[in-house]
Amino acid sequence: MWLLRFLMLLALIVWIGGIIFFAFVLAPTLFGVLPTTKLAGNVVNATLSRLHWMGLVSGVVFLISSLVYNWQKHVQFRAFSVAHFFVVLMLSFTVVSQFGITPRMQRLRADMEISDLPVSLNAQRAEFDRLHAWSTRLEGGVLFLGLGVVVLTARRFNSKS
Repeated sequence: MWLLRFLMLLALIVWIGGIIFFAFVLAPTLFGVLPTTKLAGNVVNATLSRLHWMGLVSGVVFLISSLVYNWQKHVQFRAFSVAHFFVVLMLSFTVVSQFGITPRMQRLRADMEISDLPVSLNAQRAEFDRLHAWSTRLEGGVLFLGLGVVVLTARRFNSKS
């Protein structure tokens, strides 16, 4: 049982900790320190892709560990718990961001220098900004849902049932 709890907690730590580090430390630092926004964007893009893959693996590890934990403790999977629903939503948001939004943003970045284009005069820049806003919303959604999973998991380990 301790191994399953460890895997669930590790999965949450890696995923949520990675998002917090990326959003509040890495990205702002890169855009503040590197000489061009294109260079900072290249690093952020590569890092975000790795973060997404870490999240996808972490989500699957959490779900499998949690289901097996439930089976061992309660002799049922309890697949439709709120925490599992949140993790499935987190995985869905991550998939949309990684395979839907990010590739479109990459194509737009390849065609232009984003920082040199005024939003009001360029449709590509406006589309990039729209996609960036959605990417940010999805990452924020994953973060807040993940914090909810942390709370639910902590309560679950504390309960006697």
